[in-house]
Formats: sequence, C-alpha cells, structure tokens
Amino acid sequence: MRIALVGYMGSGKSTVGRLLAENLGVSFTDLDDYIVARLGQSIPEVFREKGEIYFRKQEHRLLKEWLQSGESGVLALGGGTPCYAGNMELLLAQADAVCYLQVSVPELARRLRQGQESRPLIAHLHPEELPEFIGKHLFERAPFYARAMHVLPADKHSPEELAAQILEKVS
Repeated sequence: MRIALVGYMGSGKSTVGRLLAENLGVSFTDLDDYIVARLGQSIPEVFREKGEIYFRKQEHRLLKEWLQSGESGVLALGGGTPCYAGNMELLLAQADAVCYLQVSVPELARRLRQGQESRPLIAHLHPEELPEFIGKHLFERAPFYARAMHVLPADKHSPEELAAQILEKVS
C-alpha cells in the first residue's frame, strides 16, 4: 500500500501522514526530507546554487524512485510537487491512493503565520500579505490537487480525524 498526500504547505500532510503510517504499520516519508537526504543539501541551498529547474528535475526523479521502490508507505509531498513534470500523473498511475488535504485560504493563513519565518517561500511576506499570496498559489495549483483520488476538506478536522477518514477510504 502506497498512499500519497498532497496539498498546500500548512495543510497537515506530514502530521496526518505520520499518524496514517503509524495506523497502517508502514513507513512515513516526507518527500522534502527524502530529497535533502539524497542530494545532501537543503532545498533552499539547491534553489540558490542550482536553480528551480534543477530542483524540479531531481524532485521528479526522486519521486519516481520512491514510487518504484515497491515499498509500502505513506508519502507527504511538497506543496508544488504535483504541479510539475507530470508528477500528478505519475502519482495517479503508481500510488494506491492520492489524497488531497483541502484547507481554505483563511485557515492556511492562520496556520502559516505560526512559523512563517521557517518557510522560505513566505518568510519575506508581511502577515497581512499571506491570504493573497496563498489564494494566488491555490488558484494555480487547484487543478492539480483536484485530480487526487480522494479530496478531504480539512479545515475543521484534527489530524487524527483526517487519518481515520483516509483509512476508511483506502480500506
């Protein structure tokens, strides 16, 4: 069983993914952590030194590597991963389930204000700029996210409830 979680940053992919993996008795992988471990550099360093195109190629290659490993597990993707290099098609073809944790712009802005400085994409923004920034990104990414096999509205559900919902859907 290979389950991929997609959604915007702050949607809870890693938190829900860890709980889901624990409930299923399988491994959990955060794709960003997997990329860092395999490339030996942080993602901001890769972007700065080699650029986004290089990063997206490596992200695609390492996503394929994880999917083709045949190992059961839960994978939390970076927020942009489904939007590049045919990654969503790859996920839909090779994962047993692709779940979109759908969170509203106001809720994402609320969540992301906490720890904003640790997220390079939004660290430079004033808190009042977050909703517009998130809304623009979601507008661009929504067609990719919406292709997931399961869409889970996540605003009013705890990570435990979301993991249980996914378990129901994939069992």
